[in-house]
Amino acid sequence: MDYKIMNENELIDKINSKKAKIGIIGMGYVGVPLGIEFANNSFEVIGFDTDDEKVKNINSGKQIMKHISQESMEKYIKNGSKATSNFDELKNVDCILMCVPTPLDIYEQPDMSYVKKATTTISKNLKKGQLVILESTTYPGTTKEIIKPILERSGLSAGKDFFLAYSPEREDPGNKDFSVARIPKVIGGLTPACLNVANELYSEIIEQTVKVSSPETAEATKLMENIFRAVNIAMVNELKLIFERMNINIWEVIEAADSKPFGFMPFYPGPGMGGHCIPIDPFYLSWKAKEYNTEAKFIELAGEINRKMTENVAHRIGKALNDHSKSIRKSNILILGLAYKKDIDDMRESPSLKIINLLKFKGAKISYHDPYIKNAEEIEYVELNKENLKNADAVLIATDHSNVDYEMVGKHAKIIIDTRNVMAKVKNPKAHVLRA
Repeated sequence: MDYKIMNENELIDKINSKKAKIGIIGMGYVGVPLGIEFANNSFEVIGFDTDDEKVKNINSGKQIMKHISQESMEKYIKNGSKATSNFDELKNVDCILMCVPTPLDIYEQPDMSYVKKATTTISKNLKKGQLVILESTTYPGTTKEIIKPILERSGLSAGKDFFLAYSPEREDPGNKDFSVARIPKVIGGLTPACLNVANELYSEIIEQTVKVSSPETAEATKLMENIFRAVNIAMVNELKLIFERMNINIWEVIEAADSKPFGFMPFYPGPGMGGHCIPIDPFYLSWKAKEYNTEAKFIELAGEINRKMTENVAHRIGKALNDHSKSIRKSNILILGLAYKKDIDDMRESPSLKIINLLKFKGAKISYHDPYIKNAEEIEYVELNKENLKNADAVLIATDHSNVDYEMVGKHAKIIIDTRNVMAKVKNPKAHVLRA
């Protein structure tokens, strides 16, 4: 069927006048702050999610994430926006943004089931003149190879009847210095008109947009950002293991190297990789590279090194206990921090959970304290106090939350395994402190 090419000015006019309705599929760590930003800029937003309880909480103005205030959630509702599990309402919006998970399966291959399901739902409700944007991190080619064909099952043609673009999320939960509005937005459109419309939309809420030549370029940009971090973190983790054997403090080395005003960027070791992006995204490119008969050796090696860090931490705990005539088996080990990074409640791919599984396998008794997470499944939560610290045979600092009293930890714990170098700031701790 021969469709007349759309004139993008009609949708742009609705966007510029704030009359365009925004639909966001996936009200999680990306979708919620994005929706709030649009709502704060006078757009009506409908957040779509399959979790009825989450939808209910959002519509009640409840705080559903620790790093997003209840005031922000209440303001979202007061601005006339809402959440719903009724995806038929996609017909009522002008711009649809997909913020759904893109995990790896058990074979470390991309699991595109959430993307395909969301796209299929959009296809059933798609109308002429709508803008569809994928924000989920994925491999180059996803927008054209998966999104476009599914959407065109509607009988409409991408670039002619509806606009299609890719713009990777760059959310950093808990980072107060970089809100949604302050993080530059990379955008790749299927056609120049698609790029133009998507750019107009994001320009309404974001200080700087970065237009690139294609969705594939935007998809590759997101992967490059995270691969850069994964490879450099793997390097410093490997150096940590080497320097440990030389009795050299990796943290002191990094601080000294950072005094160089050019040619060096500090990365820091840790107990393993956490979050939805860094442990997962690099393998999307590694998987896709095989289609082009090439390899991503750096990526795969970095992943291997970073995964082994959890094993190293478990080993260091065992060594610390052994030095004090104890074994891991039947020892009481207190984990400080379940979140994958400081000052948030996000446990996705958290190294703490992997370490806990290793310690449980070795027969340890595990409890944890995290000021942001108090209802983790199958792990005992305890308050951080003198009694619980003294009852622990070892304390593992896995996450360096700011609102933890490390002075008290250093005073009452017997053994501390510090993966974040926070005890370096505590003067004369009575506990035996081991870096890991």
